[in-house]
Amino acid sequence: MERNPSKLVTVFGGSGFVGRYVVRALAKRGWRVRIAVRRPDLVGHLQPMGGVGQIAPVFANVRSKESVAHAISHSDVVVNLVGILSEGGKQTFDAVQKEGARNVAEAAKAAGVPHLVHMSALGADADGASDYARTKAAGEAAALEHYPGAVVVRPSVLFGPEDDFFNRFAGMARLSPVLPLIGGGETRFQPIYVGDVGQFVAAAVEGDIAGGRIYELGGPDVKTFRELMELMGEITHQKRKLVSLPWGLAKAKARVLQYLPKPPLTPDQVELLRTDNVVSEAAAAEGRTLAAADLDPRSMTAILPTYLWTYRRNGQFAEPGSAA
Repeated sequence: MERNPSKLVTVFGGSGFVGRYVVRALAKRGWRVRIAVRRPDLVGHLQPMGGVGQIAPVFANVRSKESVAHAISHSDVVVNLVGILSEGGKQTFDAVQKEGARNVAEAAKAAGVPHLVHMSALGADADGASDYARTKAAGEAAALEHYPGAVVVRPSVLFGPEDDFFNRFAGMARLSPVLPLIGGGETRFQPIYVGDVGQFVAAAVEGDIAGGRIYELGGPDVKTFRELMELMGEITHQKRKLVSLPWGLAKAKARVLQYLPKPPLTPDQVELLRTDNVVSEAAAAEGRTLAAADLDPRSMTAILPTYLWTYRRNGQFAEPGSAA
């Protein structure tokens, strides 16, 4: 795709965790960025990432075909980053990740937008045990149905200053001497720095990534959940006891916790944790990874200390051996 600063990309979910890094990468490359979100009044923090008028918010709800069509008008590329980790009210997995993805793809096709980039997740599986995994796979299918040349991106667990993974568990460790390991903590992950994902999506927008393929993005290290908690403890200087929580007991607890305003665990997430979250051998062999954009993934040991120091008792000046 020819690079042209006058071209417009509409990013659905641009105000989210991944979105801010995608928007920043696109703005630096000279794109005009339209951020399609449910609360345009809450995205002012993104506008300084570009020049005057380069980044503009617009209302859109992926459940509403009319608002989606309006947001897409006159776009050269559409990026769909919308996804949820737990359900609430009308924001169900089916409505957001399946039908929402279909609404975006159908509207973009009807508007004659030539290119679509769709964000999914490692673990997407049409036959998966979790609703999250099944609807992520359905969203991929909808994108590729209308755009056979779409770029579909499946990242593993994302880390970065605003993440909801390491920050969540570091926060829990502040309050409790014990951290639970669901299923023994043996599920494997390949965490990837959110900034690397933002750069990959920007490369896909510019046509530097071959379309019609599903890309699996992971970082340089594969670790079990137990190992991730140990790494987090080392960086935050929080020595906590790691206790195995059997699958059955975890699901029973999740049935209660799911009704909290921001549930720390749901039954669907327990099911999702039964499956490893790593780049497949096929994707690695076929080059359907971060390497497709000539990017070298940044490591957790390089990035995590830059923000997890806030959980140390004495902050960034704490000595390595000091306990929290």
